[in-house]
This record gives sequence, C-alpha cells and structure tokens, in this order.
Amino acid sequence: MRIIAGTFRSRVLDAPAGLATRPTSDRLRETLFNVLAPRIAGRSFLDLYAGSGAVGIEALSRGAAKVMFVERAAPALKVLHANLARLGITEDFRIHSGNVASFLRGPRAGAAEFDVVFLDPPYDAAEEYATVLGLMGGGGAAFLAAGAVVIAEHRRKEKLQVRYGALERTRLLEQGDAALSFYAAAATVPQQNT
Repeated sequence: MRIIAGTFRSRVLDAPAGLATRPTSDRLRETLFNVLAPRIAGRSFLDLYAGSGAVGIEALSRGAAKVMFVERAAPALKVLHANLARLGITEDFRIHSGNVASFLRGPRAGAAEFDVVFLDPPYDAAEEYATVLGLMGGGGAAFLAAGAVVIAEHRRKEKLQVRYGALERTRLLEQGDAALSFYAAAATVPQQNT
C-alpha cells in the first residue's frame, strides 16, 4: 500500500498480517479521494474501522485538519501507530482504541464535528453496516458537521440500504469486487397522507 497524493505521496504503508484486516486498495482509495477532493483540505475526517490507517493517513496527506482513527484490533492498532510514526505524523490526529458502536454512542472529549466519515468494517461483519449507519442516521450523530458525507466501503454484491434514518445514499460507485456507498443527511421529507 502507498499514499496516493499530497504531502506523503508515494510513501509506503504496512498492513496487518493475515486476513482479519482487509486494507482499502490503492485504486479504490484513489477513486474515493478523487470524489472527496474538494471536501478534504482543512476539514475533519473520521476513519472508522481504521485498520492500518491508510484512508485517514491519505486524508492527512491531502490536507485534512484533523483525523480521528477508531480501531479495536490490537494488531491493526500496532501497525497504525507504526505507520504514523514512520511518516513522522505527530499531530492533527487522535486514535480511539475500541469498538466503533461504543465510540459513536459514548461521550467524546472535544465532541468534534466531522465533515467526512469513512467506514470499512470487515466484510464478514455485515451487521456492522446497519448498526453504524443506523446510529449515525438515527439522531445519535450530533458529531456530523452540516453537509457531512458518510462513505461505506462494502462488497459489491452486498447491497446496503438506500436510507438509514436521516442518512440517504446519494451515490454508489462500484470497482471490481468492492463498492462505495455515499450518504448525506436527507432533507426533511413531508409526510404523505395514505
């Protein structure tokens, strides 16, 4: 894996050994950040299920003001810390070592609002998508900035819902076996009489 663009362009990142963590491919990360380009510089980024940190580090490389990494697996956390250290990144990030749902439900110091949220749970943990997107769309996401975008990486053949509470899918990009579902807070839809 390598950083695609920005301050750390072409620098190599490590990934945790084994199949428990599946890093976002360079090609898919490039597609993601081509779409997100106008939303990164000076903004806050939340990297859920961060793994090696490749997506959040890419955001920092491209000028994100701050990144919050959330990861609970000890081997992935070790690699994440090593990748940040190797690149000399010592500020503008925080790491929460714990469960994503607990992070979203619990109080967070500084209660930051995030402009971009990326989530990439293990593909075999399909229930995580519904849980996390449901939490973010169900009013428990006061930490989302106005106009925030939430992106879920998933298997192409796994179809996520179009709507999770206030979150509504605005775009679906498919590449190889993977897909990116983009969500934004839906405008209030008037009730229809039935």
